[in-house]
Amino acid sequence: MINLPNHQKLSSLSRNSECSGIRLKYGVELVNNRAETIFNYVGLENVESWKGKLVQSDNLSSEEDAATANRFYSENVLFGKLRPYLAKVFVAQQDGCCTSELLVLRPVKYYANYLKYLILNPDFINLVNSSTYGAKMPRASWDFIGNIFLPTPPIETQKLIATFLDRKTAAIDTLIAKKQRLIQLLEEKCKVLINQAVTKGSNPNVPMKDSGIPWIGKVPKHWAVLRLRHLISDKVAGPYGSSLTKSMYVAFGYRVYGQQQIIADDFTIGDYYISPEKFFEMQRYIVQPEDVLVTVMGTIGRVAVVPEGIEAGIINPRLVRYVVRHGYMLPYFFSWVFRSKSGESQLSEMAQGVTMDGLNLTVLSDLWMPVPPLEEQENIVVNINTVTNSLKQLQRKINQQIEKLREYRRSLITAAVTGKLNIKEVETNV
Repeated sequence: MINLPNHQKLSSLSRNSECSGIRLKYGVELVNNRAETIFNYVGLENVESWKGKLVQSDNLSSEEDAATANRFYSENVLFGKLRPYLAKVFVAQQDGCCTSELLVLRPVKYYANYLKYLILNPDFINLVNSSTYGAKMPRASWDFIGNIFLPTPPIETQKLIATFLDRKTAAIDTLIAKKQRLIQLLEEKCKVLINQAVTKGSNPNVPMKDSGIPWIGKVPKHWAVLRLRHLISDKVAGPYGSSLTKSMYVAFGYRVYGQQQIIADDFTIGDYYISPEKFFEMQRYIVQPEDVLVTVMGTIGRVAVVPEGIEAGIINPRLVRYVVRHGYMLPYFFSWVFRSKSGESQLSEMAQGVTMDGLNLTVLSDLWMPVPPLEEQENIVVNINTVTNSLKQLQRKINQQIEKLREYRRSLITAAVTGKLNIKEVETNV
């Protein structure tokens, strides 16, 4: 048995007045049966964090999984010991097999669903996480987990608590799902508004013409439609091969900008740097204000305009840098065309068959772009910024509401399983 100097802290997880706490290992049986055949396989990726639910997946297990998979049985409780802060736990509804990174527990003195909620208690997760070993792949040991004191009320009380939490958490999850769907609808609305602005303009009464480009459709008669190659004065793909590798990065120096900054549209984040000597060698890839950076590998077609005042730096191999041709197009209008539905549709078509779902300068040069007069471009950019900023503020408020609901869900579980919330009294007053 391992020494537990924080016994008092462990005991604090057991506050139910109807029972004294017991160590988890006395309330469950650890199942360590190797699977002879692979069926109903569950990997860590198939378990939702903090939800106590499985994620449906069509992924087949690998040969490595087959060699190390453990058996589990209906009503067993499975808990992820790898990166336990992810709180991956669920109650098996049928027999199957799983990754060895999931502990398989057969409840002895616990009702399975109640045990699931005991494990989902943030206090339990934080305590287990504090015991992990291994920097890159932090794991918790059963020796530690099994010695944690947990409340063990009578089975009927456990069932009452679990039923209460099933109902309450389901209602919270439904509300969260509705708010997440609302965010998706706002994003879709934003894309429609952007596409309308960059392809039709802000005046619905102007004469229109067919652009001849299926993704763009009709545009105002006085607009041009040109390929990207005619709208830029300079272009460069990021360094490739052995000219820039992560082994060349240093703790301080000049920035290396990549997908992280473009996707977040935030040039203050990230911690990749190169030395002054390497920066001098990479002059061709230097980032300047009003450059337009586009992601071309992995997550393709994300775009950002380089703002004033950023740290000096270069692009990494996953980006392309464009300098928009002065007098033809504004950098921010250029970027909004990329983000529009017409831009995304073209990029998606162009990416078909390209190795590793990537794009290159030659492919991107063929992108068709609507080109209004500069004054109209400026007005369109102002209007898009106004609308998108308003929608972003609304999204932030909804995300804050979602986070509060998640916090409430966790605190409700903690109060219920530790006896701070009298379920019988609550149910009587409903």
